[in-house]
Amino acid sequence: MRSLVSILDGNTFLVSDHRGDIEPSLDYPTGLFSFDTRFLSTWRLTLNGERLHALSVDDAESYRTRFFLVPGEPTHYLDAKVSLIRSRAIGTSLEEELTVINHAGREMEFAVRLDMGADFADLFEIKNVRQKHGRITASVSENELRLSYRREAFHRETVITTSAPGQLDVSGMTFRIRVGPHAEWTTRLYVNTIVYGARGEDIRSNLPLYRGSRGVAAIETEQNELINQAPKLGCDCEPLAGAYRRSLNDVAALRYESIALGVRLLAAGLPWFMTLFGRDSIITSLQLLPYLPELIPPTALILAGLQGYRLDDFRDEEPGKILHELRYGEMAGFEEQPHSPYYGSADSTPLFVILLDEYERWTGDVRLVKQLEPAARAALEWIDTYGDLLGTGYIWYQTRNPETGLQNQCWKDSWDAISYADGRLPGFPRATCELQGYAYDAKMRGARLARAVWGDPVYADRLEREAAALKQRFNRDFWIPEKEYYALALDADGRHVDALSSNIGHLLWSGIVDESRAGRIAQHLLGPRLFSGWGVRTLADDQGLYNPIGYHVGTVWPFDNSLIAWGLWRYGFRDEAGRICESMLAASRYFGGRLPEAFAGYERELTQYPVEYPTACSPQAWSTGTPLLLLRVMLGLEPQGEHLIIDPALPEGMGRVELLDIPGRWGRVDALGRSRIPHDGAHDR
Repeated sequence: MRSLVSILDGNTFLVSDHRGDIEPSLDYPTGLFSFDTRFLSTWRLTLNGERLHALSVDDAESYRTRFFLVPGEPTHYLDAKVSLIRSRAIGTSLEEELTVINHAGREMEFAVRLDMGADFADLFEIKNVRQKHGRITASVSENELRLSYRREAFHRETVITTSAPGQLDVSGMTFRIRVGPHAEWTTRLYVNTIVYGARGEDIRSNLPLYRGSRGVAAIETEQNELINQAPKLGCDCEPLAGAYRRSLNDVAALRYESIALGVRLLAAGLPWFMTLFGRDSIITSLQLLPYLPELIPPTALILAGLQGYRLDDFRDEEPGKILHELRYGEMAGFEEQPHSPYYGSADSTPLFVILLDEYERWTGDVRLVKQLEPAARAALEWIDTYGDLLGTGYIWYQTRNPETGLQNQCWKDSWDAISYADGRLPGFPRATCELQGYAYDAKMRGARLARAVWGDPVYADRLEREAAALKQRFNRDFWIPEKEYYALALDADGRHVDALSSNIGHLLWSGIVDESRAGRIAQHLLGPRLFSGWGVRTLADDQGLYNPIGYHVGTVWPFDNSLIAWGLWRYGFRDEAGRICESMLAASRYFGGRLPEAFAGYERELTQYPVEYPTACSPQAWSTGTPLLLLRVMLGLEPQGEHLIIDPALPEGMGRVELLDIPGRWGRVDALGRSRIPHDGAHDR
């Protein structure tokens, strides 16, 4: 995947090869996308009919990049008489400046050709090619190529213009140019994407983000303003400093403006998940809370506003349920996929309550929590009603839509993610262990909100009793005595789905683990079966379905590890949490500071570097938030009333870490930590 180059601004993004070219791919979404539609599927440059070779690519910034090109294939000695520079930036439109430089001492003639095309594929069609139901047309006018797609009321257009005159046809543009000795020729190409509404207007035109021209300078200003609001980090550990900078930059880049809702939200990840996700958005919000708390209210309000209110089998919707995914493309619009919105996750709903409580504890914003009290109560009600499919007091899941709904509705939502130790797959419904932990935490936090904010102590007492009963029941039913860990899940008959997985780390984060068992769980998480040296694997390496490059069956997920580290910290396992922090930050160096969605679960001693997962999203929101949560864990940041508790425990060798202007209900405070002196157990604070 390193041969692919991406730029993005919100959920408008472009993925090309290392030359800057775009050709349709059947397994990865190359092209120019906006709101789930591909507006460019072909963008191929030739010089005198010859493809180009990249000498260098400058992709240091998320929203623009430059390609330095020469014609022909690379040779041992390359003496090109001409070179080209492609400079492109993405915002409300795509702009590409194409410069041809003549290095010869005489005038030269060139034919510059750009092949252009748009298939208007829905993002869901990339891997599952199907016959388009609409009609694609192309028309040419002076210096403009217009590509259009219509299917009933669904209408999208790509309009490409050029600053230099050329020969335009329905498949692209040709420029026949003469360039003087040691001179250059330039044209600027503009690609506008249009998302038509029922009245023939671009439905994004009412959004502030899409009004007028929004170029590189505006994007740079926006991103810098957001980054400058975050606390300032000073540290001796370069991987931490690099990951922190990259995380803030990527958070800024992933913000997009919702068409229907008119607020700035975080897209979940490039390229597959450039939209609002319930689970991803909530966990990312938890990671970001100590740094950019102002990003959380829009997400919470939107999730509450789109909360389920009816039974809809097609969308897996139920009253009180928080959505899984919101899509804008053709297949969602024509209900060929149930994603407008789709509710196929069993964890978003308890996580929503957890986020509200954590947000109030940090910010003291009781107004928002009071405003969302009905949504929180409905979410807590869902846990005990529709969430408890079998009436056993646990959250279970089974899709209402067996044709196009998700089978697994926990965070490990691929088809083979939940298995017995021997590799067999259980039937449905399933009750994964971390769902019960989230339910416990949601009840405890809901009780605190009921008592402290909503003024309902009776409701608070009830939730606390229910949480205590759930904790007792869970520790009885999910614990596998002979293996000394919690089952990954219960099957429909109440039997243990006994695979050893990273999910048990989420149980520590939730607080549902009995104190007497926490130490054994920590040992499993940091033991050789689960811990690769780069992080905790999703599945232990001696389990039947283990695969170090399997999506949820052996890879290492940074966000997963951040929650595990938080859970270890919660139970007092500071050294173990530090090992995970060190491993994640060490891995981040090999990804330019940007942790990907997932990477391979190979042993650290075997590879000496983290091996890429072939189609991992990058940037991905909750991976972007991982270094931020790890920093919170290492500094021991915890709100308590009107104060912020700071209790640092840094991994050995990290040196000094200083985080200034941490925002919260206390105003802004600073935190300082130093790693322990080698061979000395004391912490220098």
